[in-house]
Amino acid sequence: MAPRANWKGFLRLSLVTCPVALYPATSESEKISFNQLNRTTGHRIKYVKVDADIGEEVPNEDIVKGYEFEKGQYIEVSKEEFEEIALESMRTIEIDEFVDKADIDPRYLIRPYYLRPDGKIGHDAFAVIRETIREINKVAIGRIVLTNREYIIAIEPMDKGLVGTLLRYPYEVRSEVEYFGDIQDVKITKDMLDLARHIVNQKAGTFAPEKFEDHYETALIDLINQKRAGKTIRPKDRPKGENVVDLVEALRLLPDRAAQPSEAAKPAKKPKKAAAGQKEMLMPIAGKKANAKQAPAKKPASGRQRKSA
Repeated sequence: MAPRANWKGFLRLSLVTCPVALYPATSESEKISFNQLNRTTGHRIKYVKVDADIGEEVPNEDIVKGYEFEKGQYIEVSKEEFEEIALESMRTIEIDEFVDKADIDPRYLIRPYYLRPDGKIGHDAFAVIRETIREINKVAIGRIVLTNREYIIAIEPMDKGLVGTLLRYPYEVRSEVEYFGDIQDVKITKDMLDLARHIVNQKAGTFAPEKFEDHYETALIDLINQKRAGKTIRPKDRPKGENVVDLVEALRLLPDRAAQPSEAAKPAKKPKKAAAGQKEMLMPIAGKKANAKQAPAKKPASGRQRKSA
């Protein structure tokens, strides 16, 4: 079942308009998530919204948003007042211009969304806009309002649909000068660059997301499974990161190492078939897909049973 649309409205290129729906292109739902518990009772922690002055819980219908213009003084803005802001981008993505994709600084990228026709009408107009963008090999730039904020959106074709990536405004991107200004100027010799380039050439490849595994997620699953099985958790040695070597000396030794048989010369291991969402590793955990080959966890004898490392 397709996820619920985050936004519905119209996509317009001059006189060509079509109804569209916007869907999130990424998901974090496959990752392990944790609840906060009371260490003493093992009960889940519940958060309530309380009045900061009188300490009483406030029902949702009595909560409004407010802008603090002075310490302790607020301008209240209701949901209806937010909706009354008459921005065209609340209902329509108007394509303002077309740019080269290389012109978009990666720091401005926020998150991607899928755009598709909404309903049975408008497919012809959608196809015209999609193929026009594809033919000129550029990215369409427009604006859209999501969660009471207006964003720049960069739109490009993908298969039969469109991908729209939200972009930041310039005031949201920090200047690199305050971070890079005191980096020392270092004179790099041609020999150092040649040797470094040798390393790069040995590791050259093509980006294939399916060959990467989320190692931290795997370690979390292993930890949870060990605790479910009642095993004692022993801390592992942490990598110290203190082995700082002289770059010039390391590069000088590189040709000698390359001449010897090494792990790099061996055929690479085939990636695990599982990388899509780490699902195969989630089998033993409650709420995830169970592994038929693995014995079910033993039920506690009675009452609430909590295990700790």
